[in-house]
Order: sequence, then C-alpha cells, then structure tokens
Amino acid sequence: MLGLQSCLTLRKHPRLSFFSKIMACTLTLDASPPVHRWMGTTLQRDAFKKTIPVLAARVPASKTGSLLKSDVMKKFLMDLPKVRGVLRDPHDELERLVLLNVTQDAALSSEVRNFLQEQSATLVVHNLNLTYDYWTADEILHSILPEELCKGSPSGFAITGHLAHMNLNKEYLLYKHIIGQVVLDKNPMIKTVVNKLDSIDTKYRFFKMELLAGEPNYVVEHHESNCRFTFDFTRVYWNSRLHTEHDRLVQLFQPTDVIADVFAGVGPFAIPAAKKGCAVFANDLNPESARYLSQNIVDNKVTSLVRASCEDGRDFIKKVIGRARHNPFPAHTGPKLSRMQEKEKRRLRLAISSPTGTLALIDPSTVENQSPRQTISHFVMNLPDSAIDFLDAFRGVLLESANERDLSGNYANMPMVHCHCFTRELQPDKAKADIIRRVESKLGHQLDTEVALHMVRSVAPNKDMYCISFRLPRDVAFAR
Repeated sequence: MLGLQSCLTLRKHPRLSFFSKIMACTLTLDASPPVHRWMGTTLQRDAFKKTIPVLAARVPASKTGSLLKSDVMKKFLMDLPKVRGVLRDPHDELERLVLLNVTQDAALSSEVRNFLQEQSATLVVHNLNLTYDYWTADEILHSILPEELCKGSPSGFAITGHLAHMNLNKEYLLYKHIIGQVVLDKNPMIKTVVNKLDSIDTKYRFFKMELLAGEPNYVVEHHESNCRFTFDFTRVYWNSRLHTEHDRLVQLFQPTDVIADVFAGVGPFAIPAAKKGCAVFANDLNPESARYLSQNIVDNKVTSLVRASCEDGRDFIKKVIGRARHNPFPAHTGPKLSRMQEKEKRRLRLAISSPTGTLALIDPSTVENQSPRQTISHFVMNLPDSAIDFLDAFRGVLLESANERDLSGNYANMPMVHCHCFTRELQPDKAKADIIRRVESKLGHQLDTEVALHMVRSVAPNKDMYCISFRLPRDVAFAR
C-alpha cells in the first residue's frame, strides 16, 4: 500500500510512466505520523511513535565520501528531512552506516549493487525511530483533527515578539487548545499562543483575545525596521503583517520632512521615520498606546525627533499645524555621526571661531542649515476602519492655526495625506472610484491630479485594505 508521502509524490507528477511510478513508490518512505483522531482535545505526545526499517550500506569510514558523491547512488540515498544520512556503526567504530531510502534490497538496481560491492559495502537493516519531535505542526494536526478539517491548515499564525497570534475559523474552535499547544511545541521562540476573538474594543480598536497555550505574558518586545517596540498586545493595536506597508511609507519621506502621525499606535511609522531623520508629531487616542509610544521613543533614542500626544485624531489634525509653527523642530543635521565624524565636526567648529585665514579651508557644505522645521510635510492616517471619516477636520485647518497670509507662504507646497481605508470593491478600478468618492465627500472638494492608490493587503474574501495618498487641496485647507 502506498504511504501518504508516496501518494502525494504521484499526484504531483501525473505524467510519470507506470514504471517510473513504481520506482517512485519504491524509493519513497512513508514517514507520515500515525493517525490518532481519537485524541480529541488533549494532546498525548507519547502516542506519536513510528519505526521504519531501512537498508543501510555498511562501509569503512574512508569509503563514505565515495558513496555520497556517486551519481549511481544519488537516487537511493536517505533524503528524509531531519534524518542524518550517515551514522556510526554501533558495532565497529571504524565503520559507517550510509542510510538508503529503500526498505528491501530488491528495490536496488544492479548498477547500485555492483557499485556497493566495489566499495566493500554490506547491506544491513537500520531502524529509524521517529517521535513527536520529528513531525511538523501541520503533520501532527492533520493526524489528530477530523478528516474533514484537514484540508485547511489551522497552524498558520503571525509572530509578534514571543507571542503567536492565531485567527482560527469557527470549525477549529473545539480543538483550539490542542492546536495552540502543538504550535507552541513546534516553535521554540514562541512562549505564548493566543487566538483573536470576534469582539473588538469599539473605542480604541484593539482585538480581544484568549490564551490557547503557554505563558499568560502579553507584553512583547518586537523588532521591526531596525527599531525595538514594547507593548501589551492585549491593550493596543498591532499588526505584524503591515511591516511592508510601514517600510513603504517611510521610504517616501525625506529626512528633512515633518510628519504628523494621526493614529500612531505604539510608533510603527513614527519611530522608523525619526530614525531616518524626520521630525514627527505622533498621536494616539488610546492611553496605553500613547504610554508605550513614549517608552519606545526613549528606547529607540529619538526623543529629540518625536513628540507624543494622546488626543482625538480630529483635534490633533486641527492643532498640529499650529504646534509645528509655534514650537518647531530644530533643523535637520544629517545622519547620526560616528565618533570620528563627531571629532571632525568639533574641529571644524573650532576652525570657524579661530583667527582669520582659517575659514578659507572650510567646506561651506559642512556648515549646518539652522532653519527650524515649521511645516508639516505628510499626514499619516493609519486607521483603515474609520480614517476617511476624519478628513473633514482638514477643512479650514490653516485658517484655524493662523491668518491666511502667515501660513500661505509656509505652505507653498501643501502636505501629502496618506489615508488607509477598507473597500468591498475587489476590482482595482471600482476600488479606486469607491475610495476617491468617499474621500472627496468628506473633504467637500474634488481631489487634484496628485493622487495615488496602493493596495496594501486583502483582509477578508470580500474586503481589501488600501492607502490613498493625495496632496491636500489648498481650497480645503483654507476653507472658511
């Protein structure tokens, strides 16, 4: 009878000849775990044991390399993952056992037999003893769960620090704890496994979750984009799948820019932007997010470049332009200098203050531009469920900060707005039309030509996440 692995091999190669299929079956060992669908919801690791008798070529240690490099032997050498192909002979320390992927010598071709004879090899039987530790999480779960649930893969998860976050479909909930335990066992870096619940905190937008396995420790330390983030996963919003989107937006920013992060969370946009040299006003309504944001600002040594606040996003939009004008960030001084560069910088400063004649030796490009940064370059609005609803806060935003004459000069170029949102329209053209219509409705004005739409990810079968980037229309910012 064909083993599971053999059957999979044949299905992947439907055009193999009959003889080739027989050879494929002969040369493929059934290393699948034993089926224990009786196990139900309690994991019994000791039940997972399997012994596979395989042939091994016993050869002098000096002959091992010849077997492993031989083209004749290539198809017959042991190829199971996590199984050593060469072992010491327990009866003779000068001999080695080269494991083969067959169980009977009849499966060996005459060419292989002749080669082994030339190498002074003898065939012996070696028992491969596989235990729970050998198989993957998918393999274990497929041998436990009811057969009708094996088509899907309930072992998928996202990792945040030491925590694995699952989103199990309802048909797997009866087996959620055994699934969590298997995931914990098979991933040594994971200490806690949780499952997201359907309920969501309506005010602060973080998901509620339940512990499936491991330690009830939800304060994680997560590393992303050369930054370190600490936060309580049960009290703030974080999505590791947005790493690429975080990087994408930060790459759009220039080091001299000033960023207003309206829904900053614990800082996945704000802190990498500050590491790049940007000045950032970072805000979040959730006090826990704001608290961890402040901690992450300190931990990542960007205290001079990020100012945290905890207020409603609409209020933040209306006030942040005035804050930038009345309390601007210092000028961008370039990338962080090495010790040698700092030493050279001090030398140049001394040269500037030295007697006449020295200044001619100084490169003018080394003298820093001292103009403070007073103008917001980008607004980031990463709250896809409702960010569009906050766009009306931009109406008259420059008039509320100062008189029109004062700020129209500062904002010769209006800031870019990067607004994340969801849409049920799955076709790109319809999605674009839907999002632009909703944005223009909230702004009360048509968007200008500088508009870009980026598809971030699919979050459900009929729901996609996008980021629309547009230049804030001047008529909106100065609307009365």
